[in-house]
This record gives sequence, C-alpha cells and structure tokens, in this order.
Amino acid sequence: MAQYAEDMMVDKKDQLEKIEAVCLPNETIRAVFDLKGGGTGFLGLTDKRVIYYDKAFLKKKKAMVSLPYRRIACVASEDNSGFFIRSGFFVSDTLIIEPIGLEPRTFIFRGGEKAHRAHNIIMEYLLEE
Repeated sequence: MAQYAEDMMVDKKDQLEKIEAVCLPNETIRAVFDLKGGGTGFLGLTDKRVIYYDKAFLKKKKAMVSLPYRRIACVASEDNSGFFIRSGFFVSDTLIIEPIGLEPRTFIFRGGEKAHRAHNIIMEYLLEE
C-alpha cells in the first residue's frame, strides 16, 4: 500500500484512490491535483514519479501515465503576465513538463498556488543529483 507524505495535498478523494491503485508498496504520495481543460483529469506526484490521468493518450482511450522523475528534461511555468511570481505564488496556473525524448505535456491547475506546489515538488527530485 502507498504511503502518504505528512504535508500531502489532495483535491479529490476519488482521484487519490486512482493514484493509490497504481502506486508501489513503498511509494509515498506527495500530492494529487485536479486539473482543468481538455485531455487530462488529474495529476499525482509521488516520491518516485509523476502520474497523470490522460483521456487522450491513446487516441480515444483513457490511460494512467507514469513519468519517472529521471525521465523529465525540464519543467516550466507558462509566463502569462510578464512575471512568474507575485505575492509568493505563481501567477500562472499552467505547468509544462518535458519528458526526455517526448513531446512536452501541459497541465492546467485550478489555481496558481497548486501549479507552484507541483513545480516545487518536481524540482526537489530533479535537483537531487
């Protein structure tokens, strides 16, 4: 069974349950964020990978997609106002993750503070080495 980080953030319980179902026994869930926009329904962050529910991954089929942190080339916040940070939070609610060898994926969060939190969690693992 998956473990939970002490500061875990979860938007919806049913999305957490779907992330739990694909986690390894020693994996720690850090956050599960509900997303808006077409294609992706939610994004989960664990201590090992990014997991997202993609309604368009395999044409018209739904898929849970796992992206290990070691396979991420970069992460970016869309600049939609000229500044990335205002009052301590990302202005943008859009995060772009570029996997090594794959097309970038765009995730639109329900608020800039959630995009900021996801960015920080991902960066913790990208900068570990």
